[in-house]
Amino acid sequence: MFDILVYLYETYYRPDACPDTAALTKKLSAVGFPEEEISEALNWLTGLAVTSGEPDAAAPLSTGFRVYAQQEIAVLGTPAIGFIQFLESAGLLNASQREIVIERALVVNESPLPLDKLRIIVLMMLWSQGSEPDMLMFDELLLSDDDSVVRLLH
Repeated sequence: MFDILVYLYETYYRPDACPDTAALTKKLSAVGFPEEEISEALNWLTGLAVTSGEPDAAAPLSTGFRVYAQQEIAVLGTPAIGFIQFLESAGLLNASQREIVIERALVVNESPLPLDKLRIIVLMMLWSQGSEPDMLMFDELLLSDDDSVVRLLH
């Protein structure tokens, strides 16, 4: 599923540039993605569209801290929670964007969620809102866990 998400990010500069679901399914299938993964990715994106809505640029900065439920801790894991907190404390995510990222991460069938997949979720959330990550966030999203190696998206 994550390979498809990265492909969509690289291929379409914004979500409304994507063709309709039927055409997109055919295109992804022609590129060589398995039908099961295509279905999973499109369902995930539909959920993202429902939760994202319009970017909330006027969202107030959170002055408190978020307490994670046990299920969230189990699914996300400590590195992912730390990364989310870093992005929020650096002002790169607001509270509503944080909640979207957490909600989308919880529907992924992987526990604990690897940091590289969380980075893709953050990137897709920004993409769905029509936001470009700033340079600091872009570096954080594209650097591997080994800081000397820059990851390629696709």
